[in-house]
Amino acid sequence: MPIAVRTFAPQDAAAWDAYVLRHEHGTPFHLIAWKNSIEQTFRYRPYYLGAWDGEDLLGLVPLFLVRNVVIGKALISSPFAVYGGILADSGPVRETLYRHAADLGRTLQVDHVEFRNLDDSQCVAGSNISRYVTYTQDIGVDEAAILEQIPRKTRYMVRKALKNGLTSRHHRESIDVFERMYSRNLQRLGTPAFPRQHFTNLLLHFGKAADICEVSSGGKAVAAVMSFYFRDQILPYYGASDPDCNELAPNNFMYYDLMCWARREGIAKFDFGRSKKESGSNEFKSRWGMRERDLPYEMLLVNRKKLPDYTPNNPMFAWPIKVWQKLPLGVTRLLGPSLLRLVP
Repeated sequence: MPIAVRTFAPQDAAAWDAYVLRHEHGTPFHLIAWKNSIEQTFRYRPYYLGAWDGEDLLGLVPLFLVRNVVIGKALISSPFAVYGGILADSGPVRETLYRHAADLGRTLQVDHVEFRNLDDSQCVAGSNISRYVTYTQDIGVDEAAILEQIPRKTRYMVRKALKNGLTSRHHRESIDVFERMYSRNLQRLGTPAFPRQHFTNLLLHFGKAADICEVSSGGKAVAAVMSFYFRDQILPYYGASDPDCNELAPNNFMYYDLMCWARREGIAKFDFGRSKKESGSNEFKSRWGMRERDLPYEMLLVNRKKLPDYTPNNPMFAWPIKVWQKLPLGVTRLLGPSLLRLVP
């Protein structure tokens, strides 16, 4: 029977998630929870394609039509995710899904189709974006082993932080402290703030597979991170700290504490996520001694002739970033979501 490619239907949800969970390169950002969250918050239109042989799902690719003032019009797998791309049982299935995604991009007249691949084996035409790296590590068997894994200079900062009386708690109760801290961090970077509803929807749709960890000093929150839990992995995804409390080394405490907590919960792997090369985030994460490797993103040009660059390094964003950094926090929290949501 020939492979049949069709768009996602609600009755496919269980088979879709089961496939993601068993595929070697499946990620939280391939799950239907991510689809529902992004669709509900940003009103992007999903085009989730599955390759079927009768009742058997052989491969899939999550795609969203994104259209806003920042990137124009594109099909992305997946927006606001560090990983995405095609998951398939074989090369022919992967190539079939790639062709359908390309045809869809041409039909929708997008500027480009982007596959945020985790692994080289997901590529079809070959990676042509090499801006990002990711960091992963097996978590040590106990706190002493975890500390020993950390390179000397960072280990010193962790030990220093451990003496500062910091405490942590995991919860799913309120996003208030986390959201304010994270929005402030984005404003310092000159980046539009996410809608508050983005974080609420993620916690809603991921359920127990996501939570917030807050780090406090004397009852005051000094750092916070929203993490996802996928198979045997923890992925700290949205993190921020109070710059006025840097002397306490809250970030060093938070990520070490997160590893220790995860190990006690039976979680074996730590995914530190994506960073842009030669960035402050890259410099911080590289100090933890984890496995670092390039992310093989793949971009298919449709109505563009050159590969786009939507990173802060692009000179065209220099002036807007400076202006954004000088705006009051309340203004950036109000305006940011409108820059990210779908443009009619």
